[in-house]
Amino acid sequence: MGAAGIPIDRRHVATMLPISLKEFLQRLTPPTRINLLNELERLEHAGAEIPGVGPVVETLRAELRGNEQAEKRKGLPTRYFFAPLEPVLVEGAPDHSNIGGIERGSLPAIWEWISRDLLPTMARDYTKQITELLAADKQKEARQAASVFQTKVLKSMESNLASPELTKQIREKLATYTASRAVYPDLTKMLSVLRVRDDLAKLGEALPAKIKHLEGAELGKVMPLLDRFAKAHPEQIPFALTIIGGRLKTSWELIRPATKTAPTKNAADVATSPYAVAVQMVLDGLEDKRRMLSFALKHERVLVAKELLIDIYDTEYALQVRIDNLADSDWGRRLQEVMASISALVESEVSRFPENVGHILGSRRLRSYDSLAGRVTYWAWKGRDAVHDGFAVVRRMTGVAEKSGA
Repeated sequence: MGAAGIPIDRRHVATMLPISLKEFLQRLTPPTRINLLNELERLEHAGAEIPGVGPVVETLRAELRGNEQAEKRKGLPTRYFFAPLEPVLVEGAPDHSNIGGIERGSLPAIWEWISRDLLPTMARDYTKQITELLAADKQKEARQAASVFQTKVLKSMESNLASPELTKQIREKLATYTASRAVYPDLTKMLSVLRVRDDLAKLGEALPAKIKHLEGAELGKVMPLLDRFAKAHPEQIPFALTIIGGRLKTSWELIRPATKTAPTKNAADVATSPYAVAVQMVLDGLEDKRRMLSFALKHERVLVAKELLIDIYDTEYALQVRIDNLADSDWGRRLQEVMASISALVESEVSRFPENVGHILGSRRLRSYDSLAGRVTYWAWKGRDAVHDGFAVVRRMTGVAEKSGA
């Protein structure tokens, strides 16, 4: 029965819903539709289950692809404004803090807050100016205009965030634009990046475009650049490490600046390195891969899941081998928790198939270090580590002897 007691023919429900949905979406302003799509896509990447959301997303995507809103959605003014953040942007919506990265999905909400609440008049003037400059193909002037507006936002944010009352209001306002818990931390990280945007850009330009292995000569090129940046901006070290991590072929190698500068490979000593945060960032990456694995399994993308698992297992192994006594540290306990949840995901997937059939994700071949070559590599690593630690002890003893006048 309908609201007035009129029978509803179920055969018409399927045709009524799309019409009602379309009418509802048409009542929303174009910016609101764009923000709605961004938020739904963010939740989709996070693995959230929202019944009935599929038709909404498809309708919005079709609309934005089918007219000029597609170009507006790219948001050239916002893209120029957020350009300094590009090297440290990360995808997805993790349920943990990503210390060296800013969620790309947080940017629409942050821009809404800037343009509606923080500096609405200046934001409108900036958008108009950028649009006119780009229409005249004045790229350099557009970048300069973006830099000027970034500085204005930076100063205004610093003033606002200095007040606990205004900070509370900012949190509440951001919550009206997105349900993501990462958006406020990402706002504060944006502030940190904007403070050193020029030096971060110089670091990125000086680094190799691709780093096959962060060791030997390549590590020798990277460390002086990292040390120079870290000396000037110790608080922004995680962002510098994220930029380096973006150039790596093998993600777990980001721990090498920490293990390289530690007195020994013991976890307690690695924790004293100025780059110890790199270990936490690699663990952050493992949690991101766990979320990606869950998403891949949910959508039956088995080959994608396989590649993710290989990377996950290699990272787990490298952490255990490259850092001694890891299991007794907070890092080790976090690694154990992450791997236990990943194992549960894999076991749940594998159990859907009969034992005599098997599943590619249950294959021992995914753990390459179980092979003979893997074990040889293990002892090679351990041998090099022993030599490194021996030299470190000698250097410390020599230093003590020199200070004592021996």
